[in-house]
Amino acid sequence: MSAADPAAPLDNRTLREQVIDHLREEILSSRLEPGTELGEVALARSLGISRGPLREALGQLTAEGLVTMVPRRGAVVTRLTRQEFIDAYQVREALESLAMKLAVPRLTAEEKGRLHEMCAVMERAAGARDSVRFFAVNREFHDLLVGASGNRKLEVVHSQLIAQMGRLLNRSAELRGGLEQSAAEHRAILAAIDADDAPLAVRLLEEHIEVPQRMLRSPAADSLFEDDDDQPRDEEWTADG
Repeated sequence: MSAADPAAPLDNRTLREQVIDHLREEILSSRLEPGTELGEVALARSLGISRGPLREALGQLTAEGLVTMVPRRGAVVTRLTRQEFIDAYQVREALESLAMKLAVPRLTAEEKGRLHEMCAVMERAAGARDSVRFFAVNREFHDLLVGASGNRKLEVVHSQLIAQMGRLLNRSAELRGGLEQSAAEHRAILAAIDADDAPLAVRLLEEHIEVPQRMLRSPAADSLFEDDDDQPRDEEWTADG
């Protein structure tokens, strides 16, 4: 979205939705880093909008956990501490375990075929050391299973949680070891799904998600949290980001 550009093509989203999508992308891509202050005046001016839809957008992003309202400072991009990130992984494990239990008996042949295609893509990406492609498909794999659970509330909560974890999720997953190992774990999970063995699929999924949790507690994860002082950065968002 480029609300500041009057020549930009219109779409069918409301202004509020465009602002939400734009800021969400800026945050998840780390162009707006954790702790960055989102000054309403500067931000509204840069986007070429009034403060009304901006406040609504910040309210939605606060509900998603991407933005935190700090007394006397206003909105800042949420920064997760190491323990908060581990806590989030634990909740993710619980949500996806339930989703797997519900999804296995519901998965269609078409959905299983898509999971097989995703596993093949992850294996090729692992062989090519293409971590960007690998983690993109990895996300699709897990999202499909959550969606196949048939539990809309679970899907919404999972989506919000992953959004909160987004900036660090791929980097933390890299701590588990080689991409080949992760691809093999997905292939094993899929084999259990093909066998309609929900308990085994759940157990393998839990083991898969527990690996990065253990690594997050190790010194190897220190670089992910080197600025972890729980204090917002003293800067405002500008047109340059």
